[in-house]
Amino acid sequence: MAIEIVRATRANAVRLTQIAHSAKSFWGYPSRWIELWRNQLTVSGDYIDTHEVYAAMDAENFILGFYALSSDRSRLTLEHLWVQPSSFGAGVGRALFMHAVDRGRQMGAAMLELESDPHAEGFYQRMGAVTVGEVTYEMEGQLRSLPLLVMPLAPAAPSAQSKGE
Repeated sequence: MAIEIVRATRANAVRLTQIAHSAKSFWGYPSRWIELWRNQLTVSGDYIDTHEVYAAMDAENFILGFYALSSDRSRLTLEHLWVQPSSFGAGVGRALFMHAVDRGRQMGAAMLELESDPHAEGFYQRMGAVTVGEVTYEMEGQLRSLPLLVMPLAPAAPSAQSKGE
């Protein structure tokens, strides 16, 4: 599947929000949990204006997924990476993640940090991120732990073989 990754615009906010809700719902979470996550899963035009938000578009300019980065002076965070469920397994998530890594390097970050849904931890590990801990929240009186991962962004040092030695 051919996709192009482009900077999202305010006009994309509703579609990005639909994708986030659809992808989160795919994992079978109770609807009341999805409702509790409404604000976290909603992408506003103002958010798009103030964050690095990129969308994966197919040949018909239909948005298949997106990611968002935020940074403060000390770290770069992957706040969102969502793919519409009908595009799971088609390489959209991989393309978005690798674009985020490249964008992070362009921004001068040494590391990308992310809290992952437990269902997505394996995906991020396959992309090269390393689980370094967990973040625990309370939801409806229960503790819920999310994997905390980091992805080193510094370019790899050339190997002796690539130097022609």
